[in-house]
Amino acid sequence: MQNHLPPVRSTKERVLHAIVFEVAANILAFIILIIMASAAPAQSALLTVVSSTLAMGWNYLFNLMFDRIQRQKGFKKDWRVRCLHAIMFEAGLLFLLIPFAAWWLDITLFSALKLECGLVIFFLIYTYLFNLIWDKVREIKINDKSNT
Repeated sequence: MQNHLPPVRSTKERVLHAIVFEVAANILAFIILIIMASAAPAQSALLTVVSSTLAMGWNYLFNLMFDRIQRQKGFKKDWRVRCLHAIMFEAGLLFLLIPFAAWWLDITLFSALKLECGLVIFFLIYTYLFNLIWDKVREIKINDKSNT
């Protein structure tokens, strides 16, 4: 199934997208970090908030660049593009988060990589599903506006 929505999003929609994505992700990541890293709740909470802040900035920038490329190249968001989108987003985020997680949790970069890889598996699925649902809701809203 292909998505035929126009790729242009307003700044307001981009900000809302990033906030909703991160609030849900924060709650899930907090729980996962306590379980996977045996981190104290306060340590996990601060790591989650800092990671979320970095991720929100990356989310906005990455999707702005991705949408610009989509407009220039004219491709549709089929399942292959959605998978590529999720993988590219998470790879860029790993580059930002691994050094911080290693420092904050006082673990090696390799240990932080292993921890983040566990989170990436979860977030690849989460990112794909979140954006799929977001676009479906967006499509319904756009269709409702065009029918009135």
